[in-house]
Amino acid sequence: MDLKDKIPPHNLDAEQATLGAMLLDWNSVDEVVAYLHAAHFYDTRNQVIFDSMVRLSESSVKGDMVTLIDDLSKSGKLEEAGGISYISSLTDTVPTSANIDYYAKIVIDQAVRRNLIKISAEIKASSFDETQPSRRILEDAEQKIFKLTDVNATSKIFEMKDLIPPAIQLIDVRYKNKNSYSGIPSGFTELDSMTSGFQNSEMIIVGARPSMGKTALALSMMQYIAVEKRIPCGFFSLEMSGGQIIQRLLSQVARIPSTKLRSGMLKMQDFTTLQTAAGMCYDAPLYIVDTPNMKLLDLRTMARRMKSLLDVKIIFIDYIGLITSENPDAALFEQQSAISKSLKSLARELEIPIVVLCQVARDAEGNEPNLAQLRGSGSIEQDADMVIFIHGERRKTQQEGDENPGVLDRKLIVAKQRNGPIGDVELLFLPSYTKFENKSRQQE
Repeated sequence: MDLKDKIPPHNLDAEQATLGAMLLDWNSVDEVVAYLHAAHFYDTRNQVIFDSMVRLSESSVKGDMVTLIDDLSKSGKLEEAGGISYISSLTDTVPTSANIDYYAKIVIDQAVRRNLIKISAEIKASSFDETQPSRRILEDAEQKIFKLTDVNATSKIFEMKDLIPPAIQLIDVRYKNKNSYSGIPSGFTELDSMTSGFQNSEMIIVGARPSMGKTALALSMMQYIAVEKRIPCGFFSLEMSGGQIIQRLLSQVARIPSTKLRSGMLKMQDFTTLQTAAGMCYDAPLYIVDTPNMKLLDLRTMARRMKSLLDVKIIFIDYIGLITSENPDAALFEQQSAISKSLKSLARELEIPIVVLCQVARDAEGNEPNLAQLRGSGSIEQDADMVIFIHGERRKTQQEGDENPGVLDRKLIVAKQRNGPIGDVELLFLPSYTKFENKSRQQE
């Protein structure tokens, strides 16, 4: 049988059982309409009946067989709904409403399959259209597929008995592991004590003026997370190439000035140190994407793959201003708002922390940054669960080949933390290694 002659996937028994269960227990109507829609039904009769039930529910009518038939009659859709005999037969298909969620999920599953067939046909047709760029066809296909992945997302009202046990269990785990953090540690003791590590589903913004060490701070954190702690970590570098990132990372681990790595002015003992550092980094679970001006859709797709295939526990993005919006014709503020909200929803979807680097406005130069100075602040400030600013003196000019690493004071300002305190963290910045360190290490 040719594919076009096949009947689309559907399950009439499940559709009738769902409607029958709703008629048996009208309270279940409000429960299923949160995730079930008329379009999920294959039989047009069932679509009309479901719409009528929803309409009655929204008008606060206590529905039953009589009110349903009356509503369909008044709207002139009784015959379209199969008539009185069909409607009356619905309750005969199901003995109880107890399994309504199970029936409804079957209906939704069949609807997803039908939509996949439809999308596949549209993709096939678009692929033969030479006037459309292949990149646009891929983007449209991904958008349609990802919309389907959200079809089973449901909003649920939790009772206290659902929430208390896991909360107590989490507190008990923290009690038994007093010296550990509930989130992903950054490697900076004071910051981790203040935040308990970067928490799952949170978007963390790291803001600073250009050349104040945003990338260096992110790399210092990733070096601790991925190289030292072996926690899988993803890094989207929209500004620097993968090779540049690795050179900086090797400089940090080997404690060899980055200028020496760039110029090749190395001593023999440096090669031994460098080889040891390379060995430490070689199999570290750090995964880098270095696409410049990456589109938001591509970034989300790649992040999902990192999570599903590599099980990354945290993602860093350098930086938000270089992400290309899917709607470039919109106002800049609208583009930034859409990107910010999308990254926050991505953190919740993947259930991992996402650390996003961000520039602050020019008027912050030389002064302590504040939330109002975030680029696109209205949305980014609102969406972020935590905002950390870097503040301190500018990096001094260093001569080529100068082996003196120098030390600069840097302050991390935790200006916002949705679930914890705010305050300052004193760190040291080593410009030669482009590395941040705890002050305590230098004092040992």
